Amino acid sequence: MPTKTLQGIGASPGLVIGPILCYEVPKLVVECQQVDRPEQQISRLQAALHQAQQEVNALSVQAMRDGGSGEAAIFEVHEMFLSDPELLQQVRSTVETQRCNAEYAWQEAIHAYAETLRVLGSEYLAERTQDIEDVQQRVLRILQGTSTQATHLEKPVVIVSADLAPSDTVVLEKKKVLAFCTASGGPTSHVAILSKALGIPAVVGLGEDIRHLDNDTIVIVDGTHGEVLIEPDAAIINQYQQRINAHSQRRQEALKYAHQPAMTLDGKRIEIAANLGGTTDAKAALEYGAEGVGLLRTEFLFLNRNAAPDEEEQTAVYRAILQAMGQHPVVARTLDIGGDKPAPYLQLPVEMNPFLGIRGLRLTLMLPELFQTQLRALLRAGAGHHLKIMFPMVTSCEEIQQARHHIEQARADLSTRGIEAALHCEVGIMVEVPAAALMADRLAEVVDFFSIGTNDLAQYTLAADRTNTSVTGLADALHPAVLRLIHMVVEAARSHHCRVAICGELASDPLAVPILLGLGLDELSMNAHAIPLVKQAIRHYTAVEAHSIAIHALALDSAAEVRTYLQQQARS
Repeated sequence: MPTKTLQGIGASPGLVIGPILCYEVPKLVVECQQVDRPEQQISRLQAALHQAQQEVNALSVQAMRDGGSGEAAIFEVHEMFLSDPELLQQVRSTVETQRCNAEYAWQEAIHAYAETLRVLGSEYLAERTQDIEDVQQRVLRILQGTSTQATHLEKPVVIVSADLAPSDTVVLEKKKVLAFCTASGGPTSHVAILSKALGIPAVVGLGEDIRHLDNDTIVIVDGTHGEVLIEPDAAIINQYQQRINAHSQRRQEALKYAHQPAMTLDGKRIEIAANLGGTTDAKAALEYGAEGVGLLRTEFLFLNRNAAPDEEEQTAVYRAILQAMGQHPVVARTLDIGGDKPAPYLQLPVEMNPFLGIRGLRLTLMLPELFQTQLRALLRAGAGHHLKIMFPMVTSCEEIQQARHHIEQARADLSTRGIEAALHCEVGIMVEVPAAALMADRLAEVVDFFSIGTNDLAQYTLAADRTNTSVTGLADALHPAVLRLIHMVVEAARSHHCRVAICGELASDPLAVPILLGLGLDELSMNAHAIPLVKQAIRHYTAVEAHSIAIHALALDSAAEVRTYLQQQARS
């Protein structure tokens, strides 16, 4: 019989073979009970919330240790819910007016909050209901005296679930988790974020069939292509095991030379940098051989909180990252909020299509005080370091000119206050919308560098929202249309001596290396874990061979054809 294959969304790359464990945490549902002393119920709730905050703080510390600050930030939103005054007032009011038990009042308040997020029409916000429901269950378990201890795994397994709450994902024994497979969830779900940070393969959005399998069923999980093969025969297992062994050997070999330059066979050097999402990521970047930071996502400081960080807080955080990187260049992207990254305290209007609305540089130009605060903090932290400033979501020269004016204004303000600041820093932009690619020849006249965000460039070019599970597979950066835009940007930049980097997911894919080399990119920036293998892949090609491969790929008709061609050209 042919092996049954379930197709989902590849959330974290990698290939594993192993038995499954169906992991479902029972959801508590409580009934309304009448009480004689409402004030006692409110006291019970306050005590439960205090304990929950302590537990969430411990999870945040564990997530920081396992994955980094970007992953730990997931639990900051949990702490925000636990201390939300409006939410707590609603619970208190329900207890007092209905004279009901604290469990029921808490359950109903959380349910109403989650429904509000669901009806906003954003898949990202809908997935964030998982956070508030996770908090709901934690408090209910505390109120009812139910244990929330970590689950002990007897052996290495593939975790299968309807979906996994952040708490569930963090407390599982990582050394015994081969992979995560979930029936629901999308590329922005927490299991996707955490598994990628931990280097554990994951496939999400597999549908209910994955949950109907028995424990210990043998599966092959391909997190790169989003496939799960069920009960493969011995021949298929042997075939995939050989691939796993070969990959493991390549990775071990690559780690030996991770700190060596990424040089083609004919002597062309490509700069390899890391994408950072927080303060603790810098150490991992250096350990894996990063030669700088190609993308510092500064929005980690602004999300999951009740107010924007002030200048002092931002300066301290940016300075810590720059000091950790020494004299390596650090490209700091200014605040990129909007679209799939909302900040409620900015009180932005609800948009029908936020990806085509107020986000990135559009937003910060509308909020000059917020923008000036961040720029002053960056310039202060950049004194004595190799800081570069990059603006996201740029579509015109006029926007760049306005942004440059803001930099000079921030520098002048610091000078007036007698505060040391970076005297000069290169200025660049993200190329992530087709307009920027098409106008690259003009934009190159007013910036020092480009960094191509292939995730957004693919979704905008191919009209496929990368957070929409129905079409996310269409947003493939290896589509010839996207590759042609990248080629156009590089050609336009070359005549203006403007450097071009790529900081999207495509940069971390060893399969894409010959195309990116051949198109003439100066720098690739990626998740730190991917650096050794990408460096190793670069060393297998000459620049001339890579150029030939890239030109051929530009003439193909689809992403699937490009992938097949690259697999034929791959060097081990």
